[in-house]
Amino acid sequence: LQLQVLESEHLDNKTNQTLGNGNVIRNGIEFNRLGQREAYYLFKEHPGEGSFGESVRVPANDVLHIYRPLRPGQIRGEPWLSNILLKLYELDQYDDAELVRKKTAAMFAGFITRLDPEANILGESESNEQGVALSGLEPGTMQLLDPGEDIKFSEPSDVGGSYEAFMRQQLRAIAIGTGITYEQLTGDLTGVNYSSIRAGLIEFRRRCAMLQHNIMVFQFCRPVWSKWLELAVLCGELSIDEKVVKAAKEEVKWIPQGFDWVDPLKDQQAQQMAVRNGFKSRSEVVSE
Repeated sequence: LQLQVLESEHLDNKTNQTLGNGNVIRNGIEFNRLGQREAYYLFKEHPGEGSFGESVRVPANDVLHIYRPLRPGQIRGEPWLSNILLKLYELDQYDDAELVRKKTAAMFAGFITRLDPEANILGESESNEQGVALSGLEPGTMQLLDPGEDIKFSEPSDVGGSYEAFMRQQLRAIAIGTGITYEQLTGDLTGVNYSSIRAGLIEFRRRCAMLQHNIMVFQFCRPVWSKWLELAVLCGELSIDEKVVKAAKEEVKWIPQGFDWVDPLKDQQAQQMAVRNGFKSRSEVVSE
């Protein structure tokens, strides 16, 4: 048994037609008259890697199309960043603009006004190519100005105090769009305590459990296990009858990697109380 992982771009989404036998091809997926998937039309090479030829018809029994269904009748998956892609692009532009503004604000310049245009600026006699006398600025300099001379410094606009709050709010919106917490997206743990981070992680871990069991286990692990079991029996590696094979396909328990908390003592005590009160079994605690 061999598995080949392909990106979704290998599926020819430009193939849309009705075949002579009544089957319909929609976005590279062939359906029969009952709406069941018959085949997939896949490119042998990734379309983004240069030239690619015609798509190849692959039976649906040999393909595991893994995606997150969001509505009834959905046949293709949706990119996880599609709803925040524009916000990410515009936020990157805004951050670059603020960086340029900060660089501009760091350019320190002074302008001297005088009544006598023939006098040297700050006593300097050297001039540049245009004939304008220049004056340097050094640390600890105490310069006396002649009567009628005045100096003014440039004051370019700075980033402002609202930059940090604005960026934090935008990153929170991005975190909501991706389904993770703000702290996981940015690594910023400012103002976070044990209770708040735990409450946020509980929702995130519920989402992870849903993705693990409803998508990865149901769409990937179960078909692979079923196929492997059939091939193991056919090639003689496993000597079991059909009833055992059928039971083995249905009674498998899939256990993903568990989550660790910051304070394991409290969780151990809570699990111990749950087992003693009969709310959980020992095997359930171990599998978690």
